[in-house]
Amino acid sequence: MAHSEPHPPASPANSPPPSFVAFGLRAEAEPIAPGLHVVATPIGNLRDITLRALATLAAADAVIAEDTRVSRNLLAHYGIATPLVAYHEHNAAAMRPVLIARLRKGDKLALISDAGTPLVSDPGFKLVAEALSANIPVTSAPGPSAVLAALVVAGLPTDRFFFEGFLPAKSGARRARIAELAAIPGTLVLFESPRRLAETLNDLAAVLGSRQAAVARELTKHFESVRRGALDELAADYERDGPPKGEIVLLVAPPGEDAPALDGPALDDKIRTALERFSLKDAASVVAAETGQPRRKVYARALELCAGTKAE
Repeated sequence: MAHSEPHPPASPANSPPPSFVAFGLRAEAEPIAPGLHVVATPIGNLRDITLRALATLAAADAVIAEDTRVSRNLLAHYGIATPLVAYHEHNAAAMRPVLIARLRKGDKLALISDAGTPLVSDPGFKLVAEALSANIPVTSAPGPSAVLAALVVAGLPTDRFFFEGFLPAKSGARRARIAELAAIPGTLVLFESPRRLAETLNDLAAVLGSRQAAVARELTKHFESVRRGALDELAADYERDGPPKGEIVLLVAPPGEDAPALDGPALDDKIRTALERFSLKDAASVVAAETGQPRRKVYARALELCAGTKAE
């Protein structure tokens, strides 16, 4: 189990200045201001890191990391000797007061995640929020992001997108959440585990229809791949091939990309089919997303169809 000291002893006055190694050369890190520095780190390829990020990690009094074992490899690769402090979902409540106290005293702390930009699907948000509430400076050293890396290679619209993260693990809750997302007018960006990928693709296809999608796997790594196609086609592919290996980002096209707007009897048929599987509210969202019709119009028509069914 990874272990770290919450507040290591101060370095001797005659200790060498903080430094890092890049391109085979050791460089001295310039001092950084007191406060919390949110630093993006590589999502796979260790070369995907900025010189500013390296200098910040080297100059910090400590690096706050989700998994110190993972982060230790990164620091070692660049010859950075800054102490690591573990901060994750299991110890966050206990560690936040300790870290805030250090920041109040003027420490310079760098916050990183296991990979990519902190605060995206990790516990860093509460630490940043508490630091800001305490009037502690928070700065960003931007860099890699799995969300953006996947979005630019997916071949789907990039002008608007919605990051959902992980969907619920169980199919019923997952389909209900997908129905809530159905009408969002932008590309959906999801994280998913390899073992649930085929099930999730099936649920997405059942709710959203045959929208175009992309499965980005192991981005920036040696076996990086992007598979593109309709949701139902991708679901069949992964059911046949079995779970893939590695980290997965799943992207789904916005509503209206794959089907023309419907009206009249064709719209009524879609509404009736959706009402067999979903609540009135969710059915309206699903049909609006599939047909390109305004949700308000679909909802009103669904109410009329429900009332007609009861009257019969």
